[in-house]
Amino acid sequence: MSRRLAANSLLLALALVLAVLPAKTARRPGYGGTLRIEIGAVIHSLDLSVAAVSPEEAAAKLEIDSLINDRSGAPAAQPAAGPFRISAWEPGKRLTLAANGDFPKGRPFVDAIDFTMGKSAKDRLLDLELDKTDFIRIPADQARSAAESGVRVNTSQPDELLAILFATGGSNAPSSPVRQAIAQALDRGAIVNFVLQKTGEPAGGLLPQWSSGTAFLFSASSAPAGAVQQVKEIRAQNQPSIRLLLGYDSGDSVEQRVAERIVVDAREAGIAMTAGPIQGTSALGAATVPPGFDARIIRWRMPSPRPDAALANFLAAFPGLAQAAADACGPANSAERIYRCERAIVDTREIIPLAFLPQVYGLSARMRDWQAPGPGETWPLADVWLDGAPQ
Repeated sequence: MSRRLAANSLLLALALVLAVLPAKTARRPGYGGTLRIEIGAVIHSLDLSVAAVSPEEAAAKLEIDSLINDRSGAPAAQPAAGPFRISAWEPGKRLTLAANGDFPKGRPFVDAIDFTMGKSAKDRLLDLELDKTDFIRIPADQARSAAESGVRVNTSQPDELLAILFATGGSNAPSSPVRQAIAQALDRGAIVNFVLQKTGEPAGGLLPQWSSGTAFLFSASSAPAGAVQQVKEIRAQNQPSIRLLLGYDSGDSVEQRVAERIVVDAREAGIAMTAGPIQGTSALGAATVPPGFDARIIRWRMPSPRPDAALANFLAAFPGLAQAAADACGPANSAERIYRCERAIVDTREIIPLAFLPQVYGLSARMRDWQAPGPGETWPLADVWLDGAPQ
């Protein structure tokens, strides 16, 4: 009994000692250092009123603008100074931003951000592995291999729709039965699992499940036998051959690989489809299909996590689709209304959803407190800090 009392007393004394010891806390963010960022875009003007020449440049300009201009609560023409200011600028090559110590919302942790432009995805990944950069965007189809090679990968929720948009209204526009055959022929599972290396999820509707809650009601399965039968019926109606040209952004490797996979599925159904690049500024006008093409791959990123706001933006971005489903697409003030609008648009087969993609980022080991931005948000680079000695 005495031994048990002695043991209990020892444990009690140890507990009292541990109780008065300071608790271990997380490391406090440190100030200083230069955050190194590599982007694929080549930016010649930071002025948003100057048109970009590619979707990648347009997106990069918005991210940079959010760092040097605070547009919240101010007219777009008169933004307040942002968390950073321009320190050095070589159009098309390099941009250096310095921390704005007078920023009302708090000084950024890093002293500067250095942007290097025009770097290919391969070079960006290599530089990250060699610790020559801290932050990059990674194409969705390379995310898995990058993670397996030891790259620190961070992904957002799937918030970007990848889809086929068809030309409509012209004499050579694909007919509804042809579009239906293509929709049945597509193997979305193969696109996600093999082309996108399991980064993303198959899409049957316009909004992902985490946002709308009704994505499961839209089938994303393939029906190759039904596609073959559909093509036979089309040919029986005096249309001996079906030839289509599918376009993709010439600077987007993901769109190219997805387009090539779609071509395989279409040809197996008996549709003579080929894929070709859309050059220059034509790639920016995603709401329309350029002359000479029968369809194109489009990307649409949600501007808000709210399904009603996101769907309203989609209808504004693609007015042709909105008009085709005008009766069902009134004010989206309920989940049922949102579903009916989505269903009406998808059932026209003027757009065929393929996959929902996340945004994929590569981070260096020293980058801390990064949070992947959600729909409508920009990179929160004013909140990150660098561990270790400043560079």
